[in-house]
Amino acid sequence: MRFSSLERGEILRHMGRQTHDLLVIGGGITGAGIALDAASRGMTVALVEMQDFAAGTSSRSTKLVHGGLRYLKQGEVKMVADVGKERAIVYENGPHVTTPAWMLLPMYADGSLGKRRTALGLRLYDFLAGVNRNERRVMLSREEALAKEPLLKKEGLQGAGCYVEYRTDDARLTIEVIKKAVQFGAKAVNYARADGFIYDGRQVAGVHVTDQLNGNNVVIRARKVVNAAGPWVDVLREKDQSKQRKFLCLTKGVHLVFDQSVFPLRQAIYFDNSDGRMLFAIPREGKTYVGTTDTTYTDDPANPHVTNEDRVYILQAVSYIFPTLSLTDGDVESSWAGVRPLIEEAGKTPSDISRKDEIWESPSGLIAIAGGKLTGYRKMAEMIVDLIADKFKKERYKLFSPSMTTSIPISGGDIGGYEKFEHFVQEKTEEGIKLELRTEHAAFLARRYGSNVSSLFSIINETRQQKGWNESDLLTFAQLKYSIDHEMAVTPADFFIRRTGAMYFHRRWMEKYEDKVKEWMGEK
Repeated sequence: MRFSSLERGEILRHMGRQTHDLLVIGGGITGAGIALDAASRGMTVALVEMQDFAAGTSSRSTKLVHGGLRYLKQGEVKMVADVGKERAIVYENGPHVTTPAWMLLPMYADGSLGKRRTALGLRLYDFLAGVNRNERRVMLSREEALAKEPLLKKEGLQGAGCYVEYRTDDARLTIEVIKKAVQFGAKAVNYARADGFIYDGRQVAGVHVTDQLNGNNVVIRARKVVNAAGPWVDVLREKDQSKQRKFLCLTKGVHLVFDQSVFPLRQAIYFDNSDGRMLFAIPREGKTYVGTTDTTYTDDPANPHVTNEDRVYILQAVSYIFPTLSLTDGDVESSWAGVRPLIEEAGKTPSDISRKDEIWESPSGLIAIAGGKLTGYRKMAEMIVDLIADKFKKERYKLFSPSMTTSIPISGGDIGGYEKFEHFVQEKTEEGIKLELRTEHAAFLARRYGSNVSSLFSIINETRQQKGWNESDLLTFAQLKYSIDHEMAVTPADFFIRRTGAMYFHRRWMEKYEDKVKEWMGEK
Protein backbone atom coordinates (compact mmCIF):
# COMPACT_ATOMS: atom_id res chain seq x y z
CA MET A 1 0.00 0.00 0.00
CA ARG A 2 1.12 3.53 -0.76
CA PHE A 3 1.49 6.16 1.95
CA SER A 4 -1.56 7.84 0.46
CA SER A 5 -4.62 9.52 1.96
CA LEU A 6 -6.64 7.53 -0.59
CA GLU A 7 -5.52 4.32 1.13
CA ARG A 8 -5.33 5.47 4.77
CA GLY A 9 -8.59 3.71 5.72
CA GLU A 10 -7.30 0.40 4.43
CA ILE A 11 -3.92 0.97 6.14
CA LEU A 12 -5.70 1.57 9.44
CA ARG A 13 -7.84 -1.55 9.02
CA HIS A 14 -4.70 -3.53 8.20
CA MET A 15 -3.11 -2.30 11.43
CA GLY A 16 -5.98 -3.94 13.31
CA ARG A 17 -5.37 -7.33 11.71
CA GLN A 18 -1.97 -8.07 13.25
CA THR A 19 0.01 -7.73 16.46
CA HIS A 20 2.93 -5.36 15.94
CA ASP A 21 6.25 -5.38 17.72
CA LEU A 22 5.83 -1.68 18.44
CA LEU A 23 2.98 0.82 18.44
CA VAL A 24 3.93 4.50 18.51
CA ILE A 25 1.34 7.07 19.62
CA GLY A 26 2.22 10.46 18.17
CA GLY A 27 3.20 11.57 14.68
CA GLY A 28 5.49 14.46 15.55
CA ILE A 29 9.24 14.36 15.02
CA THR A 30 9.82 12.18 18.11
CA GLY A 31 7.30 9.54 17.08
CA ALA A 32 8.50 9.68 13.49
CA GLY A 33 12.09 9.11 14.57
CA ILE A 34 11.11 6.17 16.78
CA ALA A 35 9.15 4.57 13.93
CA LEU A 36 12.12 4.90 11.56
CA ASP A 37 14.67 3.56 14.02
CA ALA A 38 12.50 0.58 14.95
CA ALA A 39 11.40 -0.27 11.41
CA SER A 40 14.96 -0.03 10.09
CA ARG A 41 15.99 -2.65 12.67
CA GLY A 42 13.31 -5.02 11.42
CA MET A 43 10.55 -4.44 13.96
CA THR A 44 6.95 -4.39 12.78
CA VAL A 45 5.75 -0.87 13.58
CA ALA A 46 2.42 0.95 13.67
CA LEU A 47 2.11 4.71 14.27
CA VAL A 48 -1.08 6.68 14.92
CA GLU A 49 -1.49 10.46 15.11
CA MET A 50 -4.75 12.11 16.22
CA GLN A 51 -4.21 15.20 14.03
CA ASP A 52 -2.12 15.49 10.90
CA PHE A 53 1.52 14.47 11.09
CA ALA A 54 3.59 17.27 12.67
CA ALA A 55 0.41 19.26 13.40
CA GLY A 56 1.46 19.96 16.97
CA THR A 57 4.83 21.13 18.23
CA SER A 58 6.72 19.74 15.23
CA SER A 59 5.37 22.32 12.78
CA ARG A 60 5.48 25.27 15.19
CA SER A 61 9.15 25.53 16.14
CA THR A 62 11.68 28.23 15.25
CA LYS A 63 12.43 26.02 12.24
CA LEU A 64 16.07 25.56 13.12
CA VAL A 65 18.13 22.42 13.52
CA HIS A 66 20.38 24.12 16.04
CA GLY A 67 22.80 23.20 18.77
CA GLY A 68 21.22 25.18 21.58
CA LEU A 69 23.97 27.73 22.14
CA ARG A 70 21.94 29.42 24.87
CA TYR A 71 21.99 26.25 26.96
CA LEU A 72 25.68 26.84 27.61
CA LYS A 73 24.55 29.80 29.74
CA GLN A 74 22.52 27.31 31.82
CA GLY A 75 25.42 24.87 32.19
CA GLU A 76 23.82 22.20 29.95
CA VAL A 77 27.19 21.22 28.46
CA LYS A 78 26.30 17.60 27.61
CA MET A 79 23.09 18.64 25.87
CA VAL A 80 24.97 21.13 23.70
CA ALA A 81 27.55 18.48 22.82
CA ASP A 82 24.96 15.81 21.97
CA VAL A 83 22.58 18.05 20.06
CA GLY A 84 25.41 19.85 18.28
CA LYS A 85 26.70 16.57 16.87
CA GLU A 86 23.17 15.55 15.86
CA ARG A 87 22.93 18.65 13.65
CA ALA A 88 25.57 17.21 11.33
CA ILE A 89 23.72 13.89 11.07
CA VAL A 90 20.40 15.59 10.26
CA TYR A 91 22.13 17.69 7.57
CA GLU A 92 23.93 14.72 6.02
CA ASN A 93 20.79 12.56 5.88
CA GLY A 94 18.37 15.29 4.78
CA PRO A 95 20.13 18.15 2.96
CA HIS A 96 16.92 19.02 1.09
CA VAL A 97 15.24 20.03 4.36
CA THR A 98 18.32 21.45 6.10
CA THR A 99 20.23 24.56 5.03
CA PRO A 100 23.34 26.03 6.75
CA ALA A 101 22.91 29.71 7.62
CA TRP A 102 25.32 32.07 9.32
CA MET A 103 23.87 33.51 12.52
CA LEU A 104 24.95 36.88 13.91
CA LEU A 105 25.20 37.24 17.69
CA PRO A 106 25.52 40.98 18.44
CA MET A 107 27.26 42.12 21.63
CA TYR A 108 26.24 45.28 23.48
CA ALA A 109 27.80 47.17 26.36
CA ASP A 110 24.65 46.75 28.48
CA GLY A 111 23.89 43.19 27.34
CA SER A 112 24.65 39.82 28.88
CA LEU A 113 26.98 38.84 26.03
CA GLY A 114 30.32 40.58 26.44
CA LYS A 115 33.15 40.14 23.94
CA ARG A 116 35.23 37.79 26.04
CA ARG A 117 32.27 35.68 27.18
CA THR A 118 30.86 35.43 23.65
CA ALA A 119 34.21 34.47 22.13
CA LEU A 120 34.75 31.82 24.80
CA GLY A 121 31.19 30.50 24.46
CA LEU A 122 31.38 30.18 20.68
CA ARG A 123 34.77 28.52 20.89
CA LEU A 124 33.45 26.01 23.41
CA TYR A 125 30.39 25.51 21.19
CA ASP A 126 32.59 24.70 18.18
CA PHE A 127 34.49 22.16 20.28
CA LEU A 128 31.48 20.49 21.91
CA ALA A 129 29.44 20.31 18.72
CA GLY A 130 32.33 19.11 16.54
CA VAL A 131 31.71 21.95 14.08
CA ASN A 132 33.32 21.63 10.64
CA ARG A 133 36.35 23.86 10.12
CA ASN A 134 34.63 25.98 7.45
CA GLU A 135 31.65 26.61 9.77
CA ARG A 136 33.53 27.65 12.90
CA ARG A 137 32.79 30.94 14.62
CA VAL A 138 34.15 34.27 13.44
CA MET A 139 34.40 37.32 15.70
CA LEU A 140 33.44 40.63 14.04
CA SER A 141 34.16 44.23 14.89
CA ARG A 142 31.38 46.77 15.36
CA GLU A 143 31.85 48.00 11.78
CA GLU A 144 31.88 44.47 10.35
CA ALA A 145 28.70 43.59 12.24
CA LEU A 146 26.88 46.66 10.91
CA ALA A 147 28.09 45.91 7.39
CA LYS A 148 26.44 42.50 7.65
CA GLU A 149 23.23 43.89 9.15
CA PRO A 150 22.71 47.68 8.98
CA LEU A 151 19.37 47.46 10.82
CA LEU A 152 21.08 46.56 14.10
CA LYS A 153 20.94 49.02 16.98
CA LYS A 154 24.17 51.02 16.85
CA GLU A 155 24.17 52.42 20.39
CA GLY A 156 26.43 50.34 22.61
CA LEU A 157 27.27 47.81 19.88
CA GLN A 158 30.72 46.35 20.53
CA GLY A 159 30.88 43.74 17.79
CA ALA A 160 29.37 40.33 17.07
CA GLY A 161 30.03 36.66 16.97
CA CYS A 162 29.11 34.82 13.76
CA TYR A 163 28.43 31.09 13.73
CA VAL A 164 26.48 28.56 11.68
CA GLU A 165 23.03 27.21 12.45
CA TYR A 166 20.78 25.15 10.15
CA ARG A 167 17.42 26.32 8.86
CA THR A 168 14.82 23.63 8.33
CA ASP A 169 11.21 23.07 7.39
CA ASP A 170 10.22 21.30 10.59
CA ALA A 171 6.99 19.79 9.26
CA ARG A 172 8.59 18.50 6.07
CA LEU A 173 11.47 17.06 8.07
CA THR A 174 8.95 15.14 10.18
CA ILE A 175 7.02 13.88 7.16
CA GLU A 176 10.18 12.81 5.32
CA VAL A 177 11.24 10.78 8.39
CA ILE A 178 7.82 9.10 8.53
CA LYS A 179 7.96 8.35 4.80
CA LYS A 180 11.32 6.67 5.28
CA ALA A 181 9.90 4.59 8.14
CA VAL A 182 7.09 3.54 5.80
CA GLN A 183 9.67 2.51 3.20
CA PHE A 184 11.08 0.17 5.85
CA GLY A 185 7.64 -1.35 6.40
CA ALA A 186 6.10 0.80 9.14
CA LYS A 187 2.40 1.62 8.89
CA ALA A 188 1.43 5.18 9.80
CA VAL A 189 -1.96 6.90 9.80
CA ASN A 190 -2.98 10.47 10.64
CA TYR A 191 -6.33 11.58 12.10
CA ALA A 192 -6.38 8.39 14.17
CA ARG A 193 -6.91 9.10 17.88
CA ALA A 194 -5.77 6.73 20.64
CA ASP A 195 -8.74 6.75 23.01
CA GLY A 196 -7.68 4.15 25.55
CA PHE A 197 -5.43 1.18 26.20
CA ILE A 198 -6.05 -2.54 26.11
CA TYR A 199 -4.26 -4.87 28.49
CA ASP A 200 -3.20 -8.49 28.74
CA GLY A 201 -3.41 -8.95 32.47
CA ARG A 202 -1.75 -5.82 33.81
CA GLN A 203 0.47 -5.22 30.79
CA VAL A 204 -0.44 -2.75 28.07
CA ALA A 205 -1.06 -4.60 24.82
CA GLY A 206 -2.46 -2.02 22.43
CA VAL A 207 -4.91 0.83 21.99
CA HIS A 208 -8.47 1.59 20.98
CA VAL A 209 -8.25 3.95 18.00
CA THR A 210 -10.94 6.17 16.49
CA ASP A 211 -10.68 7.18 12.85
CA GLN A 212 -11.56 10.86 13.13
CA LEU A 213 -12.61 11.09 9.49
CA ASN A 214 -15.43 8.55 9.69
CA GLY A 215 -15.81 7.57 13.35
CA ASN A 216 -14.77 3.95 12.79
CA ASN A 217 -13.07 2.15 15.68
CA VAL A 218 -10.04 -0.11 15.41
CA VAL A 219 -8.14 -2.05 18.03
CA ILE A 220 -4.39 -2.08 17.34
CA ARG A 221 -2.36 -4.61 19.30
CA ALA A 222 1.38 -4.46 19.96
CA ARG A 223 3.99 -6.08 22.18
CA LYS A 224 5.34 -2.68 23.21
CA VAL A 225 3.63 0.71 23.20
CA VAL A 226 5.40 4.08 23.21
CA ASN A 227 3.64 7.27 24.21
CA ALA A 228 5.32 10.00 22.12
CA ALA A 229 2.31 12.31 22.09
CA GLY A 230 4.18 15.52 22.91
CA PRO A 231 1.88 17.91 24.83
CA TRP A 232 -0.61 15.05 25.28
CA VAL A 233 1.84 12.66 26.98
CA ASP A 234 0.26 13.23 30.40
CA VAL A 235 -3.26 12.79 28.98
CA LEU A 236 -2.31 9.28 27.89
CA ARG A 237 -0.50 8.60 31.18
CA GLU A 238 -3.76 9.43 32.95
CA LYS A 239 -5.62 6.91 30.77
CA ASP A 240 -2.99 4.35 31.82
CA GLN A 241 -3.35 5.50 35.46
CA SER A 242 0.40 6.07 35.53
CA LYS A 243 0.65 9.86 35.78
CA GLN A 244 2.81 9.93 38.89
CA ARG A 245 5.81 11.84 40.18
CA LYS A 246 7.09 13.83 37.18
CA PHE A 247 4.69 15.85 35.07
CA LEU A 248 4.75 17.98 31.96
CA CYS A 249 5.01 21.75 32.04
CA LEU A 250 3.63 23.14 28.78
CA THR A 251 5.12 26.40 27.57
CA LYS A 252 4.02 28.42 24.56
CA GLY A 253 6.29 29.86 21.89
CA VAL A 254 5.08 32.42 19.36
CA HIS A 255 6.60 33.66 16.07
CA LEU A 256 5.54 36.61 13.92
CA VAL A 257 6.16 36.85 10.17
CA PHE A 258 6.73 40.09 8.25
CA ASP A 259 7.26 40.79 4.57
CA GLN A 260 10.77 41.87 3.64
CA SER A 261 9.31 45.09 2.25
CA VAL A 262 8.70 46.26 5.84
CA PHE A 263 11.42 44.25 7.57
CA PRO A 264 14.36 43.98 5.11
CA LEU A 265 16.60 41.80 7.28
CA ARG A 266 19.73 40.61 5.45
CA GLN A 267 21.25 38.40 8.10
CA ALA A 268 19.86 35.91 10.62
CA ILE A 269 20.23 37.37 14.12
CA TYR A 270 20.24 35.76 17.55
CA PHE A 271 19.84 38.63 19.96
CA ASP A 272 19.73 39.47 23.62
CA ASN A 273 16.41 41.19 24.37
CA SER A 274 16.04 43.98 26.95
CA ASP A 275 14.66 41.46 29.48
CA GLY A 276 17.63 39.12 29.04
CA ARG A 277 15.81 36.50 26.93
CA MET A 278 17.29 35.41 23.61
CA LEU A 279 15.25 35.69 20.40
CA PHE A 280 15.81 34.91 16.73
CA ALA A 281 15.13 37.12 13.70
CA ILE A 282 15.49 35.10 10.51
CA PRO A 283 15.11 36.03 6.82
CA ARG A 284 13.44 33.33 4.73
CA GLU A 285 11.80 33.21 1.29
CA GLY A 286 11.13 36.95 1.07
CA LYS A 287 9.92 37.16 4.67
CA THR A 288 11.42 37.80 8.09
CA TYR A 289 10.16 35.92 11.12
CA VAL A 290 10.90 36.68 14.77
CA GLY A 291 10.50 34.61 17.93
CA THR A 292 10.08 33.12 20.28
CA THR A 293 8.14 33.81 23.45
CA ASP A 294 8.29 31.42 26.40
CA THR A 295 5.25 31.47 28.67
CA THR A 296 3.43 28.86 30.75
CA TYR A 297 0.46 27.39 28.86
CA THR A 298 -2.56 25.67 30.40
CA ASP A 299 -5.22 25.75 27.65
CA ASP A 300 -5.95 23.29 24.81
CA PRO A 301 -2.57 22.32 23.30
CA ALA A 302 -4.23 21.59 19.95
CA ASN A 303 -5.14 25.24 19.42
CA PRO A 304 -2.63 27.63 20.99
CA HIS A 305 -3.30 31.21 19.96
CA VAL A 306 -1.14 34.27 19.47
CA THR A 307 -2.42 36.81 21.97
CA ASN A 308 -2.13 40.57 21.87
CA GLU A 309 0.40 40.29 24.69
CA ASP A 310 2.51 37.92 22.58
CA ARG A 311 2.49 40.31 19.63
CA VAL A 312 3.36 43.30 21.78
CA TYR A 313 6.29 41.44 23.35
CA ILE A 314 7.82 40.51 19.99
CA LEU A 315 7.17 43.92 18.42
CA GLN A 316 8.88 45.56 21.38
CA ALA A 317 11.83 43.16 21.04
CA VAL A 318 12.12 44.07 17.35
CA SER A 319 11.99 47.78 18.21
CA TYR A 320 14.70 47.29 20.83
CA ILE A 321 17.26 45.62 18.55
CA PHE A 322 16.19 47.24 15.23
CA PRO A 323 15.23 50.79 16.34
CA THR A 324 14.98 52.30 12.84
CA LEU A 325 12.01 50.04 12.09
CA SER A 326 8.52 51.19 13.04
CA LEU A 327 6.61 47.94 12.82
CA THR A 328 3.04 47.71 14.05
CA ASP A 329 0.41 45.03 14.48
CA GLY A 330 -0.74 45.74 10.94
CA ASP A 331 2.64 44.69 9.54
CA VAL A 332 2.29 41.14 10.87
CA GLU A 333 1.56 39.01 7.81
CA SER A 334 1.19 35.67 9.57
CA SER A 335 2.10 33.97 12.82
CA TRP A 336 2.20 30.65 14.60
CA ALA A 337 2.09 29.45 18.18
CA GLY A 338 3.41 26.13 19.44
CA VAL A 339 3.45 24.29 22.76
CA ARG A 340 6.61 22.73 24.19
CA PRO A 341 6.18 19.57 26.31
CA LEU A 342 8.86 20.18 28.96
CA ILE A 343 9.48 18.32 32.22
CA GLU A 344 8.26 20.35 35.19
CA GLU A 345 10.98 21.74 37.48
CA ALA A 346 9.80 23.45 40.65
CA GLY A 347 10.75 27.09 41.02
CA LYS A 348 11.99 27.55 37.45
CA THR A 349 10.61 29.98 34.88
CA PRO A 350 9.55 28.60 31.47
CA SER A 351 12.80 29.87 29.89
CA ASP A 352 14.93 28.19 32.56
CA ILE A 353 13.34 24.72 32.40
CA SER A 354 15.69 22.18 30.85
CA ARG A 355 15.02 20.98 27.31
CA LYS A 356 16.44 17.56 28.14
CA ASP A 357 14.37 14.55 27.13
CA GLU A 358 13.24 12.02 29.69
CA ILE A 359 11.83 8.48 29.47
CA TRP A 360 9.36 6.90 31.89
CA GLU A 361 8.01 3.37 32.07
CA SER A 362 4.76 2.69 33.89
CA PRO A 363 3.92 -0.51 35.82
CA SER A 364 1.84 -1.55 32.79
CA GLY A 365 4.89 -1.37 30.53
CA LEU A 366 3.77 1.80 28.73
CA ILE A 367 6.88 3.74 27.74
CA ALA A 368 6.60 7.53 27.55
CA ILE A 369 9.07 10.12 26.30
CA ALA A 370 8.86 13.90 26.64
CA GLY A 371 11.09 16.96 26.56
CA GLY A 372 13.97 17.14 24.12
CA LYS A 373 14.55 19.24 21.04
CA LEU A 374 13.80 18.89 17.34
CA THR A 375 17.52 18.57 16.62
CA GLY A 376 17.93 15.61 18.93
CA TYR A 377 15.03 13.55 17.60
CA ARG A 378 17.22 10.79 16.10
CA LYS A 379 19.19 10.21 19.29
CA MET A 380 16.02 10.20 21.38
CA ALA A 381 14.55 7.59 19.04
CA GLU A 382 17.68 5.47 19.27
CA MET A 383 17.50 5.51 23.08
CA ILE A 384 13.85 4.41 23.08
CA VAL A 385 14.36 1.61 20.56
CA ASP A 386 17.52 0.42 22.34
CA LEU A 387 15.37 0.09 25.47
CA ILE A 388 12.71 -1.86 23.58
CA ALA A 389 15.24 -4.11 21.83
CA ASP A 390 16.83 -4.91 25.20
CA LYS A 391 13.42 -5.84 26.61
CA PHE A 392 12.74 -8.15 23.66
CA LYS A 393 16.15 -9.76 24.21
CA LYS A 394 15.43 -10.39 27.89
CA GLU A 395 12.02 -11.78 26.99
CA ARG A 396 13.70 -14.07 24.44
CA TYR A 397 11.37 -12.81 21.76
CA LYS A 398 13.74 -11.63 19.02
CA LEU A 399 17.17 -10.11 18.62
CA PHE A 400 17.39 -6.82 16.75
CA SER A 401 20.42 -5.05 15.34
CA PRO A 402 21.84 -1.80 16.75
CA SER A 403 20.52 1.49 15.41
CA MET A 404 21.58 2.39 11.87
CA THR A 405 19.93 5.81 11.58
CA THR A 406 23.18 7.79 11.71
CA SER A 407 23.69 6.71 8.11
CA ILE A 408 20.14 6.29 6.77
CA PRO A 409 19.06 9.15 4.48
CA ILE A 410 15.49 10.23 5.16
CA SER A 411 12.99 10.23 2.28
CA GLY A 412 14.21 12.64 -0.38
CA GLY A 413 17.75 12.53 0.99
CA ASP A 414 19.12 9.78 -1.26
CA ILE A 415 21.66 11.99 -3.03
CA GLY A 416 24.95 10.88 -1.48
CA GLY A 417 25.22 13.43 1.33
CA TYR A 418 25.11 17.18 1.71
CA GLU A 419 28.34 17.78 -0.23
CA LYS A 420 26.63 16.52 -3.39
CA PHE A 421 23.40 18.46 -2.90
CA GLU A 422 24.17 21.49 -5.06
CA HIS A 423 25.33 19.25 -7.92
CA PHE A 424 22.14 17.22 -7.52
CA VAL A 425 20.01 20.38 -7.69
CA GLN A 426 21.83 21.49 -10.83
CA GLU A 427 21.27 18.11 -12.51
CA LYS A 428 17.59 18.02 -11.61
CA THR A 429 17.11 21.64 -12.66
CA GLU A 430 18.43 20.77 -16.10
CA GLU A 431 16.07 17.77 -16.17
CA GLY A 432 13.17 20.08 -15.31
CA ILE A 433 14.15 22.55 -18.02
CA LYS A 434 13.90 19.73 -20.56
CA LEU A 435 10.30 19.33 -19.37
CA GLU A 436 9.82 23.01 -20.29
CA LEU A 437 9.82 24.21 -16.68
CA ARG A 438 11.31 27.59 -15.86
CA THR A 439 14.76 27.32 -14.26
CA GLU A 440 13.66 28.75 -10.90
CA HIS A 441 10.67 26.39 -10.72
CA ALA A 442 12.72 23.29 -11.49
CA ALA A 443 15.34 24.27 -8.91
CA PHE A 444 12.65 25.02 -6.33
CA LEU A 445 11.14 21.54 -6.70
CA ALA A 446 14.58 19.88 -6.53
CA ARG A 447 15.43 21.72 -3.32
CA ARG A 448 12.10 21.02 -1.63
CA TYR A 449 11.63 17.37 -2.59
CA GLY A 450 15.21 16.17 -2.98
CA SER A 451 15.51 12.74 -4.56
CA ASN A 452 11.70 12.48 -4.75
CA VAL A 453 11.57 15.29 -7.31
CA SER A 454 11.37 12.83 -10.20
CA SER A 455 7.86 11.92 -9.02
CA LEU A 456 6.88 15.59 -9.24
CA PHE A 457 8.35 15.85 -12.73
CA SER A 458 6.35 12.78 -13.82
CA ILE A 459 3.11 14.29 -12.49
CA ILE A 460 3.84 17.57 -14.29
CA ASN A 461 4.58 15.83 -17.56
CA GLU A 462 1.46 13.64 -17.42
CA THR A 463 -0.82 16.50 -16.36
CA ARG A 464 0.46 18.88 -19.04
CA GLN A 465 -0.35 16.31 -21.72
CA GLN A 466 -3.85 15.74 -20.28
CA LYS A 467 -4.86 19.26 -19.25
CA GLY A 468 -2.69 21.75 -21.10
CA TRP A 469 -2.49 23.96 -17.98
CA ASN A 470 -0.15 26.90 -17.45
CA GLU A 471 3.03 26.32 -15.46
CA SER A 472 1.77 27.82 -12.19
CA ASP A 473 -1.26 25.51 -12.17
CA LEU A 474 0.94 22.54 -13.05
CA LEU A 475 3.35 23.24 -10.20
CA THR A 476 0.56 23.60 -7.67
CA PHE A 477 -1.35 20.53 -8.85
CA ALA A 478 1.82 18.39 -8.93
CA GLN A 479 2.68 19.29 -5.33
CA LEU A 480 -0.89 18.66 -4.22
CA LYS A 481 -1.16 15.31 -5.99
CA TYR A 482 2.20 14.23 -4.59
CA SER A 483 1.16 15.24 -1.07
CA ILE A 484 -2.05 13.21 -1.39
CA ASP A 485 -0.55 10.13 -3.05
CA HIS A 486 2.77 9.96 -1.18
CA GLU A 487 2.43 12.07 2.00
CA MET A 488 -1.11 11.27 3.21
CA ALA A 489 -2.37 14.86 3.02
CA VAL A 490 -6.09 14.79 3.83
CA THR A 491 -7.20 18.41 4.06
CA PRO A 492 -6.26 21.73 2.40
CA ALA A 493 -4.68 22.76 5.73
CA ASP A 494 -2.42 19.69 5.59
CA PHE A 495 -1.23 20.86 2.19
CA PHE A 496 -0.93 24.60 2.80
CA ILE A 497 0.56 24.43 6.30
CA ARG A 498 2.54 21.22 6.72
CA ARG A 499 3.37 20.05 3.17
CA THR A 500 4.32 23.46 1.73
CA GLY A 501 4.52 26.04 4.55
CA ALA A 502 2.47 28.41 2.38
CA MET A 503 0.31 29.60 5.28
CA TYR A 504 3.37 31.28 6.80
CA PHE A 505 5.64 32.18 3.90
CA HIS A 506 3.57 32.20 0.68
CA ARG A 507 0.21 33.68 1.61
CA ARG A 508 -0.51 35.17 -1.83
CA TRP A 509 0.06 31.83 -3.52
CA MET A 510 -2.15 30.12 -0.95
CA GLU A 511 -4.94 32.67 -1.38
CA LYS A 512 -4.69 32.37 -5.15
CA TYR A 513 -5.02 28.57 -5.10
CA GLU A 514 -7.16 27.97 -2.03
CA ASP A 515 -10.38 27.39 -3.99
CA LYS A 516 -8.67 25.34 -6.71
CA VAL A 517 -6.99 23.10 -4.12
CA LYS A 518 -10.34 22.49 -2.44
CA GLU A 519 -11.83 21.67 -5.85
CA TRP A 520 -8.97 19.35 -6.80
CA MET A 521 -9.05 17.57 -3.44
CA GLY A 522 -12.81 17.14 -3.83
CA GLU A 523 -12.22 15.50 -7.19
CA LYS A 524 -9.78 13.06 -5.58
